[in-house]
Amino acid sequence: MRRRTKWLGIPVAIIAVGAIAGAAVVSHTADCPPAYASAAVVAPADTTAARAYTYACYGGPEVIQAGNIATPTPADSEVVVRVRSASINPLDWHFLRGEPYVMRLMSGLGAPTEPRLGVDFAGTVQAIGARVTEFRVGDRVFGVRTGAFATHLVVSENGVIAHIPDRVSFDAAAAAGVAAITALQAIRDKAQVKPGQRVLVNGASGGVGTFAVQIAKIYGAHVTGVASTRNMELVTSLGADRAIDYTKEN
Repeated sequence: MRRRTKWLGIPVAIIAVGAIAGAAVVSHTADCPPAYASAAVVAPADTTAARAYTYACYGGPEVIQAGNIATPTPADSEVVVRVRSASINPLDWHFLRGEPYVMRLMSGLGAPTEPRLGVDFAGTVQAIGARVTEFRVGDRVFGVRTGAFATHLVVSENGVIAHIPDRVSFDAAAAAGVAAITALQAIRDKAQVKPGQRVLVNGASGGVGTFAVQIAKIYGAHVTGVASTRNMELVTSLGADRAIDYTKEN
C-alpha cells in the first residue's frame, strides 16, 4: 500500500507543478514599452483623421493612448460606422486590466493582442460594402464591436448591429449593447420566461438588471426587483411589480 501511495504522488506532483506554472504564465504582466505606440496608431496626429483609443499593456487609465488610425474601408459585407456615442461597462475594465487573469486566455498572455478598446457603440453608417443590403449610408445604428472607443468602426452586416429606433438617442442606444444582450439571453434563452411566471431580478438597478426588468415584463412576467433604498423609484419606473429594498428586507 505504501508503494502504491508513493507512485500516486508523482502524477499529483506533476499536476501541481503544471498548475503553478500555468498560473504564473497567465498572471504575468508585461512591462509597458517606453513611449509605446500601438501598431494601430499612426503618427503624427491629425485632428481630421480617424482616431481611436488603444493600449499596448495591461493596467489602469494611464496605459490608454489616443491616436490616429487608418481610415477604415469596408469589405463587401461590412459597413463603416461613424461613432457618435460609446458607453463604458465592466467588460472594458476587465480587458484593460486583464483581470481576472483567466481573461488573458482570450485577450492575450502578458499583453493584449487586440490594441483597440471598447465594445458598445452608436452612430451613423458612413460607407457600405458592395453586398450590404440591410443598411444604407446615413442610417442610425448601434451594436457591439471591439474597438468602439474610436471615431470610426468597421462592422460586419451580419454582426451585432441594428437600426436605432427614431425616438432613441445615440447616447441611449450606446448604453444598451452588452448589458441588454446579457439580460435578453438570461430572460429569453436561459430562463425561457413565459407569461404569468414570477421573475426575481437581483441587482435590478444595475446595467444588466435594468434591462432584465423591462425584458421580463415584455415577456409577460410578474417581476420583483431587488435594489437599494435610493433606487426603489427607478426599479418601479422600469415596470417592476414589486421592489425590495435589500437594506431593509431579506
